[in-house]
Amino acid sequence: MKKTLFLLPNLFTCSSIFCGMYALIVAANAQHTDDFFRSALLIVFAMFFDTMDGRVARATRTQSAFGVQLDSLADLIAFGAAPALLLYQLGLYQLGILGVLGAFAFVVSGAIRLARFNILVTSANGRPKVPGKYIVGLPIPGAAGILVSLIVADHFVSGVLPTSPRLLLGMILMLSFFMVSTIRFRSFKDLALNWRSAILVTVAVGGAVGISIRFHISLALVWLLISYVAIGVAETILHAVRPQRQAAKQDTEEEHTSG
Repeated sequence: MKKTLFLLPNLFTCSSIFCGMYALIVAANAQHTDDFFRSALLIVFAMFFDTMDGRVARATRTQSAFGVQLDSLADLIAFGAAPALLLYQLGLYQLGILGVLGAFAFVVSGAIRLARFNILVTSANGRPKVPGKYIVGLPIPGAAGILVSLIVADHFVSGVLPTSPRLLLGMILMLSFFMVSTIRFRSFKDLALNWRSAILVTVAVGGAVGISIRFHISLALVWLLISYVAIGVAETILHAVRPQRQAAKQDTEEEHTSG
């Protein structure tokens, strides 16, 4: 029975791989905007299975080093290669070699992000560690989610997705940078209920509700994902500025003391 339980989360991971592979096939043979939408939806389904495999593993206490590695390989296919090809087929191909390099930058940044994540969450004996409050670099599902949510929203509300190939290139390069950066993003595994967290959640959720009512519910996901990135950047800047302020305050106090 225990061996059977170990298979359960891996089945969800394999389902994520299937959705990512199918998204690649649909994107590679896309002839109409509906094909791009179908490919984006398959990546959304992959995100669902990717979320479930971790929850199932924790619920059944079947976390393993094998599961961590398999999950990363699945993420690189579903959230690295599939979105990159989808964006290339959407418009990056018009830039020639620049478009190829832009798609490659997204995939290789995702691979670097996943390799770094595996090192940080794996202990010396190979067992997975308990995730902390923050994670370093934008998770690859989040980067893919922004691209996919824009495509899905554009299907319902025309004009949301940038039509210029150069804008698409800039967007994919920016997300690539966030993935390999040292910016800290919340993991939501250990969310502290303080006044700052309450304000951030209220603004994000309130904005999503307002956008859903005013425009379309598909735009709410775009808002939430962009808010997630914005919160990570803002908190990283605050953490960087705070030590400098404390050091300046300490210097001032020392000057007054010596005076």
